[in-house]
Amino acid sequence: MKLRRTCCHPKLVMEDSPLSSAKLQAFEELVDELISNRHKALVFSQFVGHLSIIRELLDKKGIHYQYLDGSTPVAKRKKAVNASQAGEGDVFLISLKAGGSGLNLTAADYVIHMDPWWNPAVEDQASDRAHRMGQKRPVTIYLLVAKDTIEDKIVELHAHKRDLASSLLEGGEVSGKMSGNEMMKLIRETDD
Repeated sequence: MKLRRTCCHPKLVMEDSPLSSAKLQAFEELVDELISNRHKALVFSQFVGHLSIIRELLDKKGIHYQYLDGSTPVAKRKKAVNASQAGEGDVFLISLKAGGSGLNLTAADYVIHMDPWWNPAVEDQASDRAHRMGQKRPVTIYLLVAKDTIEDKIVELHAHKRDLASSLLEGGEVSGKMSGNEMMKLIRETDD
């Protein structure tokens, strides 16, 4: 877990770290570009601490946003969703598990995943918050991945899972694509 948090921002592992985050810098550039072109974004992270760091950045830049995590009361959650849909805020920060399903957020036409989750279906479901009835624009999805880290391994795992699911749905021979050891490794590495 520490490796995954470190990929997001060093302060998630060492609170007083003076190191900056390349991922946060890339996010800042992306959000600046999106806002200047009048786009709105859903931003997902599995780490509430990471969302807090992003909030600090948005506050510093004067960017209006909505926020939702697992501790958000139901009434406040509905208020944030309605505000976002009404155009209040350019960004909606959402913890992956709290807001990854059951929400209709078509005001956004960009989705930014700040960190990959073990199960690609969870990310897909979160991205689908913008892909709903009523969406009038194409939706673009970004997955920010720290190169040469555990996040690369997670993305590789996504590819294996998608291949496996595709093969099963097509009725193909799964064993021809993955060995028994590979399938067991895939099952063991999934922590959802």
